[in-house]
Amino acid sequence: MNRIVRPLSLLPLLASALAWSAPPPAEHPSDQPRGQFLGAQSTHYPDWFLSSFLELAEDVDQAAAADKRIIVLFVQDGCPYCHALVNLNLSQKDIHDYLRAHFDIVLINLWGDREVLAADGQTYTEKTFAAALNVQFTPTLLFMDENGGIVLRLNGYLPPARFQTALRYVAERREHTQTYTDYLAEHAPPAAAGALNGQPFFRPAPHDLSRRRGQPIAVFFEQRQCPNCDHLHQHVLQDPATREEVARTASIQLDMWSNTPVITPNGDALTARAWAQRLNVQYAPTIVLFNGDGDGSRTRCFVAMSWPPTSATSSPPSWQRGLRHISPTAGSSCWTSAIR
Repeated sequence: MNRIVRPLSLLPLLASALAWSAPPPAEHPSDQPRGQFLGAQSTHYPDWFLSSFLELAEDVDQAAAADKRIIVLFVQDGCPYCHALVNLNLSQKDIHDYLRAHFDIVLINLWGDREVLAADGQTYTEKTFAAALNVQFTPTLLFMDENGGIVLRLNGYLPPARFQTALRYVAERREHTQTYTDYLAEHAPPAAAGALNGQPFFRPAPHDLSRRRGQPIAVFFEQRQCPNCDHLHQHVLQDPATREEVARTASIQLDMWSNTPVITPNGDALTARAWAQRLNVQYAPTIVLFNGDGDGSRTRCFVAMSWPPTSATSSPPSWQRGLRHISPTAGSSCWTSAIR
């Protein structure tokens, strides 16, 4: 009977270390033809966004009762930077968790026809509401206070680190003591890498993992503009003991949103994006380990780890000890867990 190895941890190392814009709407947008985006992307918005009747005063009151604030998010079909907001920013676990703890998000289609009851009692359609607010870019985010007033407006896409700074400014009610510009100057985040972080132990493409026999496999699912990925490489993976253990695996790095071809340990030909979806990889970075039983058809994923932690109270096994425990009898399925 296969045993399940509990989620591994990087705690001993981490504890110390660690637009494309829409064309401006015409005065009567429904009367004007709309062009097409270059690089258009279809976006699936998270199910945890607020299921709203677009009665904004009610949404504001409901959020305030839970000590939250409202974000009105204007989007449109095919918007590549709306896609980036969801797939790059919200795949950062710390951003995802902070948003859910402090905000309710109301989604509005820039060209939509649903009725909107604004916080001031005026009635609009989605597109006339956008026009009344002079929304010219998607995504545009309006952060509302407990009275329905606009505290902060973000026109267009912000990369993850700056986006998180904006969230903290509003969630901490800093508008009462300083401007957003001053707050941003004091809390300017370090620039995240615009490319994946390389490591000498990553195996080069092409990636045919079905040929790896008798050696554990470590797959690093990452993305660009990812502060947590940067931290993993600049701090955690600089530890000599960790590097020694990672070197025991056949390690590859994949952009979780890319179409990079890969043959999985079980012999399936997929893109990196499709494989990440199959493994339910939701955050970057996530490290998925496979045993090395010498038979690609029986190779099994037994653990998936993502950063940052959801709790600092538990102390499961370390990364190094965990890698030593990889064996043919390790669990038969992925167990996705945040590193603690």
